[in-house]
Amino acid sequence: MAWLGFVIAASAASLVVAALFARRVLAAEAGGPPMQEVAAAIREGAHAFLLRQYRTVTVLAAGLAALVFVLYLQKGAELAWKSTVAFVLGAACSGAAGYWGMYVSIRANVRVASAARTSVGAALRLALRGGAAAAFAVVSSSLGGVAVLFLLFGGLDSPRAVPYELVGFAFGASFVALFSQLGGGIYTKAADVGADLVGKVERGIPEDDPRNPAVIADLVGDNVGDCAGRGADLFESAAAENIGAMILGVALYPRFGASGISFPLVVGAFGLVASIAGVLSVRMRHEDEDPMSAMTRGYVVTTALAAAGLWIAVRFLLGGSAWLFAAGAIGLAASFAFASIARYYTSHRFRPVRSIAESSVTGAATNVITGLSVALECTAVPVLAISAALLGAYACGTRGLPGVAGAGLYGTAIATVGMLAPVAYVLSMDIFGPITDNAGGIAEMSGQTAGVRERTDRLDAVGNTTKALTKGYAIGSAALAAFLLFSAYLDTVTLLAREKLRALGDPAWASFRFDHVDIGKIGVFIGALVGAAVVFLFSALAIRAVSRDAGAVVKEVRRQLRANPGIMERGERPDYGRCVDVVTIGALEGMIAPGLLAVAAPVVVGVVLGRIAMREDATLGAEAVAAALMVGTITGVLLALAMNTGGGAWDNAKKHIESGAFGGKGSEAHRAAVVGDAVGDPLKDTAGPSLHVLVKLLGTVSLVTAPLFV
Repeated sequence: MAWLGFVIAASAASLVVAALFARRVLAAEAGGPPMQEVAAAIREGAHAFLLRQYRTVTVLAAGLAALVFVLYLQKGAELAWKSTVAFVLGAACSGAAGYWGMYVSIRANVRVASAARTSVGAALRLALRGGAAAAFAVVSSSLGGVAVLFLLFGGLDSPRAVPYELVGFAFGASFVALFSQLGGGIYTKAADVGADLVGKVERGIPEDDPRNPAVIADLVGDNVGDCAGRGADLFESAAAENIGAMILGVALYPRFGASGISFPLVVGAFGLVASIAGVLSVRMRHEDEDPMSAMTRGYVVTTALAAAGLWIAVRFLLGGSAWLFAAGAIGLAASFAFASIARYYTSHRFRPVRSIAESSVTGAATNVITGLSVALECTAVPVLAISAALLGAYACGTRGLPGVAGAGLYGTAIATVGMLAPVAYVLSMDIFGPITDNAGGIAEMSGQTAGVRERTDRLDAVGNTTKALTKGYAIGSAALAAFLLFSAYLDTVTLLAREKLRALGDPAWASFRFDHVDIGKIGVFIGALVGAAVVFLFSALAIRAVSRDAGAVVKEVRRQLRANPGIMERGERPDYGRCVDVVTIGALEGMIAPGLLAVAAPVVVGVVLGRIAMREDATLGAEAVAAALMVGTITGVLLALAMNTGGGAWDNAKKHIESGAFGGKGSEAHRAAVVGDAVGDPLKDTAGPSLHVLVKLLGTVSLVTAPLFV
């Protein structure tokens, strides 16, 4: 109980710190009337989109909550109510996390632009603390929400049963996160691609030029996609990974008691404290220093303190085993490795991005071909890192708990929660990106001096890097989390099957274990094929929505520029609101089909194949779902790596040329790079990030609906 009290206290303290950071940011100077006018337009568009999106998601979530209640009613009214309440709370908290992330970012942007008039260092601190105000609220509400539900559901009296009842919380969070990421991603990239194709390619005007009718929609998209979407994404990541690790801790109850179950939450609480210290430590030593160096120092501080907290948790909750601490340290090291790999493939300093930029000299086709080769190449090293982390953590678990069943899997759980420990700092860096991007747009549209724009460009370049690093971190954590959820699914099916066998009077019920998936069975093989196909179909639907909506934006921008020639002469003001409406309607329509596909696929696989098997193989439905989950996860991780990193490389190749390389802005190489960036945009900001959520949603859907397959 004392350690759960620490978790709740740390979560509450982090909420207070988030409020203090937000207060500090909002107290900063908001610039003059021109800056405030642009910022007000961004706020209005972001609020309008998110409210309309959440109305749609609320209707879908309400219907799904009813289905969850009906599904669990056969197990008893109490379990049905608990599962439904957990789902609703998870969905509500995930939505609130996304909204709060956007709320802070659309108020911090103009203040960062104002601060950039005097100092890069001051603007850096303000942008990072704006990101932290959102991030700490997101992570602490996820961690505290799981801890409070554990207590309310009777975790102190029934610690072995309650973790399974919390799965609904992760499911609700994943459900809302998927729609937040999908809708926001479709919005941001449709606006971005549409604005760039007409503005940069056809009209030759710079980015964020006020003459472009789609520029406000583009700036709104940064907030609803990168802030609201990513906030909901990492909220559900924290919830799903913690609950999955708690379920695996149930198997070690005879060894550690409730301590093994609460261990993931305690490590997360130490991670929050470490992240606060990391954010406070970020300062530029002088104005000419690379802002990324200051951010990296903060990450190192956070990681070091998180490692110390991990050791304390292992010492007092898991008996002080050095092997178990090593498993957690592997997770921390893996987070650093994923960030470093992403930086190599997306930074203009290294070979991949430079090769794409160089290929732009010979046209858009060679730019796209080279970019595709980089996207495919960049999957190999992260897979080796994920494999090494899983293998090393598994070995540490077996050595730390010799002869204990499930020890290796618990080692992977410790690695996952270790990797998750600095998540609040990582999310702070991620939200830093769209804040600085918006700040640059506000500076450009409000007519600030070249010196101000130069400072915001330096921060924006860092923001692009931090967003790429965060995506690398997110897909790495998604891979480890998906493995946790897969293991938790096997445990859940085992318990359900034992209950059924005991009710049937089978004397061998206690020894039954669902611990293998036979891909040689035709039904299981079909399930695996469907799992892989779902990932590709989901991505296709998301990318098609961006293409359709970007086309609508292009047509609207062209229409306005033809109908009002004075816009290009700065004599008339574009109708920014019309482009915002076009993208809003398209994004809301485009997110429905892929979102419902993700929820329905595991259920259809399990029910249909299970009914076909009937008595011949009573667990075939559950086994087919396990295969779909396994292969879908592998396919989703690889495709997300290719999309995220490849898209980031295309983007930074364009920015490298814009900095003066290969002819600079307006050159033929620049036009080719803009086309390549347009190809990569829906990959890195729509389909790729949504796949992070998809691979975890497949796991939580399978866990929640497991009673249908047994």
